[in-house]
Amino acid sequence: MYRQGDVLIVPVTEEQLPEGTGDLPQQPRDPRGRLVLALGEVTGHAHAVVGPGALRREPGPFGAAWLHLPDGGRVVHEEHAPIPLPKGWYRVVRQREYTPGAVRVVAD
Repeated sequence: MYRQGDVLIVPVTEEQLPEGTGDLPQQPRDPRGRLVLALGEVTGHAHAVVGPGALRREPGPFGAAWLHLPDGGRVVHEEHAPIPLPKGWYRVVRQREYTPGAVRVVAD
């Protein structure tokens, strides 16, 4: 497992992927060519992957994200050290927090 700030990246096998993952829409890259895992609403910084690959997200604010890196990649962020990732599939989980009456994705 890998963690960078409020993003957890968990290696999974193809057998562990939910049925229909390949049918989920592929997320576009940002203007810098990165796959953005989480965008900082306050700072504008991003947890992003550099390198070839695809990111697919289930709908909704708590939907899982699935990252495929056929050649490996690197997670980057303006305030954290880069994290190299070996080739494979990953589930990307955003940290959540409880506030009275609601559960929400952590905003940085």
